[in-house]
Amino acid sequence: MPDERTLGLYVHWPFCKSKCPYCDFNSHVETAIDQRRWRDALTREIRHFAALAPDRRLETVFFGGGTPSLMPAETVAAVIETAKACWDTADDIEITLEANPTSVEAARLASYRAAGVGRLSLGVQSLEPEGLAALGRQHGVEEAIEAVAAARSLFDRVSFDLIYARPGQTRDGWRRELATALDHAGTHLSVYQLTIEPGTAFHGLHRRGELALPPEEEQAGFFEDTRAALDEAGLPAYEISNHARPGDECRHNLIYWLSADYAGVGPGAHGRITRDGRTAAFAQRRAPEAWRESVERDGHATVTETVLEPSERFEEIAMMGFRLTGGIPRGRLEALTGRGPEASFDPAALDRLAGGGFVEVDDAGIRATPAGRQRLDAVLGALLSAWSLPHAERALYAPSP
Repeated sequence: MPDERTLGLYVHWPFCKSKCPYCDFNSHVETAIDQRRWRDALTREIRHFAALAPDRRLETVFFGGGTPSLMPAETVAAVIETAKACWDTADDIEITLEANPTSVEAARLASYRAAGVGRLSLGVQSLEPEGLAALGRQHGVEEAIEAVAAARSLFDRVSFDLIYARPGQTRDGWRRELATALDHAGTHLSVYQLTIEPGTAFHGLHRRGELALPPEEEQAGFFEDTRAALDEAGLPAYEISNHARPGDECRHNLIYWLSADYAGVGPGAHGRITRDGRTAAFAQRRAPEAWRESVERDGHATVTETVLEPSERFEEIAMMGFRLTGGIPRGRLEALTGRGPEASFDPAALDRLAGGGFVEVDDAGIRATPAGRQRLDAVLGALLSAWSLPHAERALYAPSP
């Protein structure tokens, strides 16, 4: 369980070989990269955040993107060394790197292991040729399977991603694909439902009627099939889209979902740092070259640093914590807000949602049921629209009608 000294570090590498049609992340196709300048900028911004949050225990590092497996191993090693030099480091620190399973990138895996990475997350996305083509991926099925095997031979912990509810996909086909995935999986799988995000190539196709997702009831069936297959395989869901053998959850993502502090470095990265009892939200400049130039000039590229109001902080705690199968532990909620679930949410809203089978409250904490997690936006909307604070605070922070 996180405490006030817990800190995670997110490192954003913004570059990709190509832009996937479903991706709305801050990623850019770039062929000429000055690797030394980028390495120096990343390590310099780490030192900036270490000065803001000096007395912390670094428990996780996560290299995300973009495509971090396009980073030179020397850069990965320099980032890890700098982070460890800046903060007290947990003995069992978790260091994760996202990678694509192309043969070129898979050839670099041993160098990342030598640099200090202990956990690898592979962007497989599909184990069917048609699915990979539809998603614009640059690897084949056998290439992905070989990359997973290579990763499992090198790293202590390996996960890979899959995407379901793709255009033209059937539930029978998805069940077969899941069975193949489980033949090769380790102790963690991330399984996401395809969504159409504004600004993506898929968004334009969908808006013009050239790309159709399965009907909503079939999408719910994909979700149920996923849960059933992975539960039976001993990889239960611990979050809406993430499944793991108990004890093998991604600790870095748990820092987000349990509302602990984390520093974010690199273009477009976000962070949360608590000082003097108030949590500040940080956002870094998004454009890669503008980010790098700001760091070289100022030591960081923070464009906004906003101290969150109690209402904003509480909404984040609820929105993140309810994604977890176990919900928000009572002790964690009390540590963050000074109140238990019954005093944090409107009793009438809790009674209504509990009576409908969407929320559970007990000595362990508060959580959405499986039915509630399938309707999480509606559940959160009901809870947060009737947010319960002591009367004086409610008058200040309650959402406007």
